[in-house]
Amino acid sequence: MKLKKTFIGLSVLLLIVACKTNPFTGERNLNFVSNDQLFPASFAQYNQFLEENKVIKGTEESEMIKRTGNKIVTAAERYLNANGYQGFLKDFQWEFNLVKDDAVNAFAMPGGKVVFFTGILPIAENETGVAVVMAHEVAHALADHGAQRMSAAQLQQLGAVAGSVALSGKSEQTQQIFAQAYGLGSTVGVMLPFSRSHETEADRIGLTLMAIAGYNPEEAADLWRRMKANSGGQAPPEFLSTHPSNETRIQNLEKWAPEAKAEARKYGVTKF
Repeated sequence: MKLKKTFIGLSVLLLIVACKTNPFTGERNLNFVSNDQLFPASFAQYNQFLEENKVIKGTEESEMIKRTGNKIVTAAERYLNANGYQGFLKDFQWEFNLVKDDAVNAFAMPGGKVVFFTGILPIAENETGVAVVMAHEVAHALADHGAQRMSAAQLQQLGAVAGSVALSGKSEQTQQIFAQAYGLGSTVGVMLPFSRSHETEADRIGLTLMAIAGYNPEEAADLWRRMKANSGGQAPPEFLSTHPSNETRIQNLEKWAPEAKAEARKYGVTKF
């Protein structure tokens, strides 16, 4: 019993101290992982990925990726400095690369390392379409979503250990039932919604960043209509997915676009 109480007490203490403020939402988010721990590993993995894949250099498209990325980061810095977060980006090492791959995808790693696959360019269609995707990926990096997901996975493991400790005197069958139910319940009921919330948050932050950078946020919903058409409707139910459904995203983006424009006007941006 003493062991159980100690374990629960340490777990609660961990939750209290392991939080970081999101500069875009003002919310305190779960985060056990510091930049000093995460960024060097992220940079090393990014470099390894580039070595193992064909990076496109010196083309009009690759230069557009870099140009758009830098404009979005400049917009982010303007926003952060204006809202009391000077120096927030000091540990980031921004890099934007176009990689030859038919996957309709892009990703950002902690610390500002971004990859665009050539497969997404036809759907982006133009620089504004690229800006929608780029701002979304930059938002993931700025909001520490990678660290939060790592922290949530650690917490999920912690819950499994807590359950095992609590059921240590029960039968093996009872422990197996708990393990199966906990695994399914924590994934569908916690981890997947947690991931979807990150995607939604990155969509909303991204709209603001692209607007401050001078791109029209109203075109974000059009991009996702093209994404939906490209997918052919092949997607799991939203509650079983790491991402919101295309329809949910389109509705949200349409609703938030005027807000993003209004925010951009605070920075003197009136043409999109």
